[in-house]
Amino acid sequence: MREIDFSRKFGRSNKTQLRLESAPQLGIGKRGSGSALGGVAKYILDTTLAVAGLVVLLPMIAMLIVIVLMLQGRPVFIAHRRIGKNGVMFACLKFRTMVINADQVLTRHLADNPRSREEWNATRKLRKDPRVTPFGAIMRKSSVDEIPQLLNIILGNMSLVGPRPIAAGEAELYGVHYADYIKVRPGLTGLWQVSGRNETTYGERVQLDVRYIRERTILGDLAILIRTIPAVLRSRGSY
Repeated sequence: MREIDFSRKFGRSNKTQLRLESAPQLGIGKRGSGSALGGVAKYILDTTLAVAGLVVLLPMIAMLIVIVLMLQGRPVFIAHRRIGKNGVMFACLKFRTMVINADQVLTRHLADNPRSREEWNATRKLRKDPRVTPFGAIMRKSSVDEIPQLLNIILGNMSLVGPRPIAAGEAELYGVHYADYIKVRPGLTGLWQVSGRNETTYGERVQLDVRYIRERTILGDLAILIRTIPAVLRSRGSY
């Protein structure tokens, strides 16, 4: 896979470098020797908290199912194909936040709007996304659309903390760092989420992911989980 020059592709500047260097200090620190014990401890922590989260959030999940059915109809959930650990594809679960014909809507919108196309090429996100339904926008803003991914964690496809799962078309944007990405399970939250999320460029996202992957520890994961709470409540960079 060819290397991508992020400084040229994403217009990286000194200001960008400063933002990355000033990302939250989460106690990630120097990773140990990558022992199997650490991997087992992370898996136990992931599954325990995911099961507890599903139990606690069950009333909210039921309420969201009813609202989605009333306002948007079926399907309530969607399963996007995403790249997991070792490059294995898996079905990443979410509450449906977009119209049924989302792919066609996106294709037409990007063809008719050069600025949106430029934004999409740089971030794989649109601040004003024509595919998103009104209630879907509320769910995305509060990140509750990602609650079903607790099941992905229980199934072993994802972790509580890690790089966000990417689609096949995004692998090229990681360049040589794709090899780092597939070393770990994708996360429900991560260093990118607590460092500005969609306010960052895709190049910054990749560097934050690489930093997490190379320096990850259990204590670092716990620190990120704690910082995720205010990040979600502020809805910083989520749309």
